[in-house]
Parts: sequence; structure tokens; C-alpha cells
Amino acid sequence: MAKGKTSDKTLVIVESPAKAKSIGKFLGSKYKVVASVGHIRDLPKSTLGIDIENNFEPKYITIKGKGDIVKELKKEAKAAKKVMLATDPDREGEAISWHLAHILGIDEKDPCRIEFNEITKSAITNAAKHPRVINRNLVDAQQARRVLDRLVGYQISPLLWRKIKWGLSAGRVQSAALKIICDREKLIMDFIPEEYWTITAEFAGSGRIKTFSAKLAEQDGKKLSIKDQEQTDAVLEELRCGEYTVGNIEDKKKTRKPLPPFTTSSLQQDASVKLGFFTKRTMFTAQQLYEGIDIKGEGTVGLISYIRTDSVRVSAEAKEMAKNYITDVYGPEYYANNIYSNKKKDVQDAHEAIRPTSIARTPDSIKDSLTKDQYNLYKLIWCRFTASQMSAAQYDVQNIAINNGRYTFKVTGTTMKFDGFMKVYDIKDESEIKLPPLEKGQKLQEKSLKGEQHFTQPPSRFTEASLVKLLEEKDIGRPSTYAPIVTTLLERKYVKREKKTLIPTELGFLVTDLMEKYFLNIVDVGFTAQMEDKLDLVETEGNDWKAVIEGFYRPFKEELEHADRSIEKVKIEDEITDEICEICGKHMVIKHGRFGEFLACGGYPECKNTKPIVKKVDVKCPKCGKDIIERKSKKGKIFYGCSGYPECDFVAWNKPVDKKCPECGSIMTEKVLKKTRYMCSNTECGYKE
Repeated sequence: MAKGKTSDKTLVIVESPAKAKSIGKFLGSKYKVVASVGHIRDLPKSTLGIDIENNFEPKYITIKGKGDIVKELKKEAKAAKKVMLATDPDREGEAISWHLAHILGIDEKDPCRIEFNEITKSAITNAAKHPRVINRNLVDAQQARRVLDRLVGYQISPLLWRKIKWGLSAGRVQSAALKIICDREKLIMDFIPEEYWTITAEFAGSGRIKTFSAKLAEQDGKKLSIKDQEQTDAVLEELRCGEYTVGNIEDKKKTRKPLPPFTTSSLQQDASVKLGFFTKRTMFTAQQLYEGIDIKGEGTVGLISYIRTDSVRVSAEAKEMAKNYITDVYGPEYYANNIYSNKKKDVQDAHEAIRPTSIARTPDSIKDSLTKDQYNLYKLIWCRFTASQMSAAQYDVQNIAINNGRYTFKVTGTTMKFDGFMKVYDIKDESEIKLPPLEKGQKLQEKSLKGEQHFTQPPSRFTEASLVKLLEEKDIGRPSTYAPIVTTLLERKYVKREKKTLIPTELGFLVTDLMEKYFLNIVDVGFTAQMEDKLDLVETEGNDWKAVIEGFYRPFKEELEHADRSIEKVKIEDEITDEICEICGKHMVIKHGRFGEFLACGGYPECKNTKPIVKKVDVKCPKCGKDIIERKSKKGKIFYGCSGYPECDFVAWNKPVDKKCPECGSIMTEKVLKKTRYMCSNTECGYKE
């Protein structure tokens, strides 16, 4: 370190200002906590940045715009008694610490790195007492992924620009994910539905249960499959001639164990299903909860443990915390010493599962300090963790066979005897089915009997949740990459989102077909998973990361050269619009440029007229009568404004509708949540319906 320090304080460097604020509160006056605001060094954006001839040596530079931050960090480090690097406890965080050490002149062998899984006073102060050296295996694992992704992206993408159109991209994980989506869509397109029928009988019950239903399951003791109406009518005729008698009754006990606490991917999946969050929204909100929220009466505190983890492991301290809370609040019968293990040997097992930092900090007790998204996500995490430490739910199950000649109907009754973990974490598919008391040989009175036609359904399209689940199962990518993958596919127009499902576009199919033909390994699920395993071994076994890159690059380079020679220029027809060019009278077409879509004259190059795409709302401006159009803020958020701007300043965040407010006469707007709501555009009015 540089000489001439003038302070007796220890400098602690983290990534984010929010994290710096939380940690500074716990460490006290002998420490100064500052933020690097993410990475400070990276590969250059304008060039490949990798010396392929020199054993794939990365050429790191200070990130554009970070010069002042680096200057300030050097100044603070020079004045400090000691420097400690407190970046996130994963590969990316370790790499940031390594880059910081390089820039600040810190010896890698110095114990300068502190690590913690949660931002609480005990975790921070304990970490500060036990600094360690920078873990080069973690750093090299991050470097290997960064270099590999750069080699693929920066060498295939320009090829796609030349052969198809500017702005396309390919990636080691991105392209494999796109192929998965395209393959599913092909299955849907090729699917031929098959007809089948079911037969349901409704019987008279007794007591509070007036009726109950059973489905036809067997004929002559074998599973019955009904193909068409003719077969259905024949079976119905036989059944109507017979009588119904209760056959075998099987009484069983059933338990439903709680799910393990969240990993990154399972949190993304559950937040998608239960909260309607896309992965990007989930990770953004989770990061806020991890870095710290200003809680009334407590100050800034991290509410959950680290959010990027593949592990379901829970620390002994956290288990004890849960045990005390559950036995005190719900009773000792609700606590269970559940042990969860990971499906595979996991490189991220050093981290715990995602859990609340204090189970006593219930969602409702801090609701007033949280935004709606923060509250909903925190509640989901709190309930899942608490439930994971609770007893199994218990059910009485009764399987009943109902005979009619050579046919057998079956029905299962389920009654919950003990709710266990479901007291805090509801599983909607576990509903009770009540049956009346029945005895073997008992005659039943049929109330109705009907056949119903069905058709087999094609595989469902992927949602973000189901795609993340499959990527995890196939070992493609890592938790931190799932959200960026989906975002990139949408931004590149390879995929469109429709009613929460992901549908590949014509461009997505085109790029995937080309990648399959010339870069099969890049889009092959098995190969991508093997590469992930090799990259993991750099971290767990200390394998040479450059040897992994070398083994990949030799055949990849040959594929790249072959593709460049073989692929002919693909012409994509422009989408013709109804917009007429005011200069030459021809139809305008949609073009794709560096800054998104725009309109261009279809008569190019004779006519070079262009203009932005304007999405009109079928409502006139209440101030001046001109069209209202859809606009985007600097942060990309959609709002609605008058096309006569700046002369007319009408704006609304919600979409205007052709309806006036009954209170003040202003234009109404619509907001779509779970259902559409209408509200007055005049904020001073506040009318809603």
C-alpha cells in the first residue's frame, strides 16, 4: 500500500451506495464505507479485448465514466489505515474485489477480503474480524465465463450483422435458451390433437354432502380409454342398464412435506406464478431487500440473505431462530427439524438459501416501511422459509371404487387432519374433497350420467417461470444469468411476450436455424451444460481456466471460418405499414436501427424519408383535440401525451379511454392489474371505478 496514510480509519469498499449505507451503520466510526458502483474494470466494448495469440489474456480497461470513482477510491485508500473489500459473496463479487486490489495496489496475498451472507450487525462485525485473501479460483471462474462469452458473442454477432441484419446477437447461453423456445414452438405447430371422452357419474350423498361425483376408470379391471362418441354412447347404454355398488374402500394416511427455502431460480419461478413478477422485477426487488431498507424504529437493515444462490442449505443459527419463533407462535407440534440437500454438488453451497435475516421481522410488522413490490416479495420469502422449518401437513385419504357391471368408477376423498406448514404457506393444489360416509356393498343412487368430449392439448409455451425451471434442470446458465437471458431475447426481437408466454418470432427461428447449421455446439443443450460443468471445476478444483477456453476455441474458430464462407446474405422482407410517405406517396415500412424501430419510405433509395413510429391512442386530447400518442420516458417507462407537444402539455401515465369522469368531466384512464380499473386523469379529482 502507498505510504503517508493520515487516517486511523479502515476503508471498506462495497459495490452499491445502498449497501454502503447499511454496512456503515453497523461498523461505526472507525470505518469508512464507500461504493465502487459495480465493476470498475472490464473488457472494452469497442474491441474483442482478448489476446487470443497470448493464451487468451484479457485486456482489461477502466470502464468509461468510472475515472472519477477510481480517483476517489485511490485517494481514500491512500489515506486509510487499512483497506477491506466487501463485495458480494460470489464469483462476480470476488472478481470486483480482485480488480479493486489491482487498481489500488493491494497485494492479493494480503487478507483484505471480507465476506458475509446477510447485511446484519452480527454478520458484518464478524466478517470484519475475519478477513481472508482473495480467492483466485473464484476470480478465474468468473474470468473464464467472461472471456468465453466474449469470444462467442463478439465473433458470431458481427457475422449475423453481415449475413442477416445489424443489431442481432448470439451468446453461449442465450442461443441455447432460444433454441429451447423454438423447439417447443415447433412441437406446438406440428401437434395433431386426438379426440378422447370421459364419463362422469353424480351420486346422491347423505348429511351435509348432498351429492358427489366419480369418473369412469376401468373396464373388466383394465384402464379404459374412450376414443369417440360411438364408444361413449355404447358404454353409457350399458351403465344405464346396471346398478351402482360401492366396491373396495382403501383408507390411507398422507403427508405433504414443506418445500425447501428459496434458491435464486425457485424464487424467480414462485414470484412469477404467485405475484406475476418477471425475473428482472424479482431480482431488482430482491436486491433492494438484501442491500437494506429503512425500517421505522430500526434504521437501514438488510431484510434477506444473499440473493444469488443455488443452495437450499440453512445455517444452524437460522434454524434455531426459526425453531424458537415457530414453537412460540404456533406451538411445538408445528416445528420440524427438516434437513434439505441440494440435487447436485453445488459450487454455490457456501451460500445459504434465500431467507429473512430475522424471522421475528414478520411481513406485516414492517409493511409500512416497504413498497408494494418489496412487501409482496418479502412476504413470499418469509412464508417459504418459515414453512420450510415446519411440520408436514397430514391428511386422511379414502380411495373408493364404485362398480356397475364390468365398469368401475373411482373417486378419492381427502380430509386435512393437521395443517402443519400450510398454516403459513398455502399450496393451492391440495384442496379437500369431502365424501359422505360409504360402506362396501352399499347401493348408490345415480343423479346424472354424462359423457364429455375432449381433445389432447399441445405442449404449453414457456413462461419465464417454466423456462427458468428448465434451464436449471438442464444445467444451462446460472441463477444470475436467467433474468438477462430473457431480457436479451426480448430486446433482440427473437422472442415476443404474449399473455406472459414466450413466443419465438420469425427472426428467432431464422437465427436458430442458422446457429443449428453452423454452430451446433453453441445451441446444443448437452454441450452447454458440459461447458458449465467445466467452468465450475475451475472454481471447485482450481482447473486451468485458459485450458478450458483453449479446448473450446480451436473447433469454434474452424466453425466460424466455415460459416463466414458458407452463409449467404439473408434478405428479410420489411414489414409494410398503412402509413403513406408524404413525399412520394408510397407505403412506409418498419426498419430496425441502433435505437430501435422506425418508419422508412418503401421507395428507398429513391426516397429517403424516415420518421419515428407513433402509436396512437384512439382518443383525442381533451385540451387541444389532437391525437394522444404513446411515448417513453428516459427510463423506458411508457406514458401518454398529446401529439401537439410542446404546444400542448397533456400527459397521463395510464392509457386514456374515450370516457369522461362523472365528477369533474376530465378524460378517464385505464389501469390493468388483475382486472381493469378506470380512474380520472385529473390527479386533483381522484375519482375511480
